[in-house]
Amino acid sequence: MNQLQLFLPCAAGVEGFLADEVHRITGLKGDDLLVGRGGVELRASWREALQLNLHSRLAQRVLVQLSHTMYRSENDLYAAAGAVAWEIWFTTKQTFKIEVTSQHSPLKSLNFAALKIKDAVADRFRNKGGERPSVDTTWPDVRIYAHLTTDSATLYIDTSGEPLFKRGWREDKGEAPLKETLAAAMIAASGWKADTPLYDPCCGSGTIAIEAAQIACNIAAGSFRRFGFEKLLPHQPHVWAGLKQQAEAARVVANPGIFGSDVAHRMVDFAQRNAERAGVGEIVQFRGGDALQRMPPTETPGVMLLNPPYGERIAVAGVAGEPSEDVARFGARETAQTEDGGEFFAQLAAHWKKNYIGWTAWVLTPDLKLPSKMRLKESRRVPMWNGPIECRLFKFDMVKGSARAKPATGA
Repeated sequence: MNQLQLFLPCAAGVEGFLADEVHRITGLKGDDLLVGRGGVELRASWREALQLNLHSRLAQRVLVQLSHTMYRSENDLYAAAGAVAWEIWFTTKQTFKIEVTSQHSPLKSLNFAALKIKDAVADRFRNKGGERPSVDTTWPDVRIYAHLTTDSATLYIDTSGEPLFKRGWREDKGEAPLKETLAAAMIAASGWKADTPLYDPCCGSGTIAIEAAQIACNIAAGSFRRFGFEKLLPHQPHVWAGLKQQAEAARVVANPGIFGSDVAHRMVDFAQRNAERAGVGEIVQFRGGDALQRMPPTETPGVMLLNPPYGERIAVAGVAGEPSEDVARFGARETAQTEDGGEFFAQLAAHWKKNYIGWTAWVLTPDLKLPSKMRLKESRRVPMWNGPIECRLFKFDMVKGSARAKPATGA
């Protein structure tokens, strides 16, 4: 277990930030790590796999690669899965599930491909000891992933269980919450440091502010949850207990000045309860209020980070400060004057230019024309995906007499 091939999937656009994070967590250098589209590959030990699960804020999962073969048919997948020593990872007393993803696979049915892999796993156990494990597609003990390309099949066993964005503290949320992993990616892209004030004026259930507060306090991302590796045969409870104790001892007391506000007071209550469960209830200051009216939360200029609502993510309706019925139902973090949000963003930019001189604003949006709507010129744009939605993280520097935007160009 000292030379495992790991794959850490992440949101598109986050790969470089994840590679930097993996280096910080594991200390691995150079050739030990390969950055690809949609994730990072590395050679590491079992202990390092546990560390990555505990500390990574950007990875979606930590997968151990067990097989990489060429294939042409479902029978080839059966042979590849049957050659893997699944018995060193779990027993017949545990349940398992197969999940298949593909890029340009020639196979007609991924469900049938999953069935063949499932049969191969079960048959290997039966041939070894006369028993086979059962399948549980809802709450399996073990998750097996297969990724198919045009001609290659890669099999992984999952060490994470629930995806890593599920930190274990967010029980209160709106209808379209920002994933914790994406919030952490926004923070990483901004280069924010804990000695700088941070403010999310559309905070929703508090994800960005809470992630930032945990970073400032050096609270491990996975401190409040369980992991899939705890049910795998290589798991050594004493090793895991030691890693958790080290993480606990590394926490620091911080008062970094992190703030969040939201037009919906219900969401502010959600954010406060989430912060308390995340161990930062006394670190983050949440308030109710309209982003078009709230003044800077601190005299020292800082960083604003926000993911305002937009069409595919949430229904935008109503008047700022007075949530409509749709907004109340969906838990909108901020409302707009017009259906496409244009007037709201123009008013927001005007408010910032007048009252937030010296601040830097980072806005995640799928709208490439946002700078022109805000009549601002972005100083940076970072491609980033919010699930299936292609977005840009725009950076705006609030200087006196901020320049009006020229027509936005694609990126």
